[in-house]
Amino acid sequence: MTMAYWCVLVAGLLPYVAALAAKLGVPYDNHDPRAWLARLTGWRSRADAAQHNGFEAFPLFAVAVIVAQLAGVGQGRVDALAGGFVAVRVAHFAAYVADIPTLRSILWFVGLACILGLFISAA
Repeated sequence: MTMAYWCVLVAGLLPYVAALAAKLGVPYDNHDPRAWLARLTGWRSRADAAQHNGFEAFPLFAVAVIVAQLAGVGQGRVDALAGGFVAVRVAHFAAYVADIPTLRSILWFVGLACILGLFISAA
């Protein structure tokens, strides 16, 4: 399995890490989890928002990696862009939880640039 495919796996798991961060250490209501999450405040609320953002970003990233691989883009380039995306998403999560919105937005755009780079490379 290529490094890029491992990156797809890691990127797919990152939102679950954010969900755990939001939920661990406080009494959790599993009978009505969405309402419970909606009442979170502070960094836990931001971790939950990061979870949602991670799930939103993941499909396009996964498709971009697969398209680039199928198009025969050089493996080094695909691995670099996929690894860059994962690194940026980890930093994005940290900036989200730390409440650094400008940095978070910049990192979001860098992640999108990695995705676009994969598609453009496949063109």
